[in-house]
Amino acid sequence: MSENTEVVVIGGGYAGVMAADRLTRRADVTVTLVNPRPAFVHRIRLHQLAAGTGGAVVDYREVLADGVRLVVDTAARIDAAGRRVALTSGGSVGYDYLVYAVGSGSADPLVPGAAEFGHPIADLEGAERLRRALADAPATAAVTVVGAGPTGIETAAELAEAGRAVTLVCGGVLGPYLHPRGRRSVAARLARLGVAVLDGPGTGVAAVTRDAVRLDDGRELPSRVTVWTAGFGVPDLAARSGLSTDSLGRLLTDETLTSVDDPRIVAAGDSAAPSGVPLRMSCQAAMPLGARAADTVLSRIAGDRPDPLNQPFGAQCISLGRGEGIFQFANRSDVAVRFALDGRLGAKLKEAVCTGVVRHLADEAHSPGGYRLHRVPGGAARQRLLRGAGARAAGAPEPAGPAR
Repeated sequence: MSENTEVVVIGGGYAGVMAADRLTRRADVTVTLVNPRPAFVHRIRLHQLAAGTGGAVVDYREVLADGVRLVVDTAARIDAAGRRVALTSGGSVGYDYLVYAVGSGSADPLVPGAAEFGHPIADLEGAERLRRALADAPATAAVTVVGAGPTGIETAAELAEAGRAVTLVCGGVLGPYLHPRGRRSVAARLARLGVAVLDGPGTGVAAVTRDAVRLDDGRELPSRVTVWTAGFGVPDLAARSGLSTDSLGRLLTDETLTSVDDPRIVAAGDSAAPSGVPLRMSCQAAMPLGARAADTVLSRIAGDRPDPLNQPFGAQCISLGRGEGIFQFANRSDVAVRFALDGRLGAKLKEAVCTGVVRHLADEAHSPGGYRLHRVPGGAARQRLLRGAGARAAGAPEPAGPAR
């Protein structure tokens, strides 16, 4: 009889659940998932939860394979030498291989007052606090959303469609990823919803108070509820554990997602920095990375050589309330192109993505190994990106290209 292999997955989001499910392909692998919550958070629906237009919590029984042991706790430290994960409850779990999928959240805002008076929406608890704050505010109260990436745009549109008086503070460009044509479409939809969009120079936030937001150019906006969607951060578990990270704290790996420090630690999702060139934060990247991480572990168990990343991107989709949305297509280098589908069709495509994410996880739970999107050809674009990053690191002039 073959020896049993213990694999611990830290983090029960898109990447962690995909990895945990896929690892159950082998009967001689025992999988333990460590997650601080007893339910799966469908993060791309958190703006709906905050606005009261939908839910964002899914029972793990729907997306997690029966063979995965769920430990509801938080990882406090990784002891790589001892192959153990210390838990905040005081216990620990041992492993032969570890999948590091702790995800991401809002960065600690450096703007005065933002941490005290701003409401982040990157996790379940933040979205629930925002929902309570909105419920306590009059329907006519001014709401300010800071940050004009997908989360900021979706939150502003959702709240405005629900009847709130919303100002979206961009701090620069509305929807930086979008093609100018797609950006105009989003701006037109926000205008129809009554959202006041402040973009361009001077729209960075200088301070947040209990009832106002002050901009860099001196303008002061009344704001009974301020939603903070700007910035990106990851938990500092890897750094606290003495593992190599990038400047934001993402675990440094090679192209097989294996830690540069330890071949028994593999990363996936937003907390991974393969070759120091992390992928765009999205469930579009997280689930394929989770599958790739699981395949790396399974290859090592079998004594095979793991395959490197082969990660394409094709689009970014944004909901604009329940009635409209935009599906912005991109080339294989993940740069937006002119073609986009918007309006009601865009909303239907966005909803199809949201429901499809849960379906992919559920399918992998029931039939491990069935997910194959991480094998779709697309590696050539990443290899060009890596060559460019290597040239820049060596001091070569940075090639001109579209803004990202």
